[in-house]
Amino acid sequence: MRYDGSAATVTSAILDRWIREGRLVSFCPEVAGGFPVPRPSAEIEGDGGSAVLRGKARVVDESGRDLTTYFVTGANEALRAAQDQDVRLAVLKDGSPSCGSSLIHGGDFTGKTRPGMGVTTALLENHGIRVFSEQQIQEADDYLAQIEA
Repeated sequence: MRYDGSAATVTSAILDRWIREGRLVSFCPEVAGGFPVPRPSAEIEGDGGSAVLRGKARVVDESGRDLTTYFVTGANEALRAAQDQDVRLAVLKDGSPSCGSSLIHGGDFTGKTRPGMGVTTALLENHGIRVFSEQQIQEADDYLAQIEA
């Protein structure tokens, strides 16, 4: 489910197999950080998720309200859940200020995207958990086969 309550459903035979194998841990860092659904649109002002974690950038809504604490809290909860489940890889929604793995929105609410990672992705990657976008499910499956070999 997206921030605005709309669906962001991804269908994949690989995901179906992972469900049957009990491999999926469903988790929304923004909800874990304290946001309801729906919630305001948010974007990262500054260099991306790593900069947010270092206190050098922030996450804001369209009115300029600083939401950084919610995003950092959610990222930490996601990391804790991943570590509790011995997660080695994650498939997250690209473009999100939390979950973007290759793209995030530009920080100016114009709809433009730019290369970058969201806050949760940056934290997971910093702790050795490889993050893939929903467009990279095959690559994630290949990586899973590699680390299990």
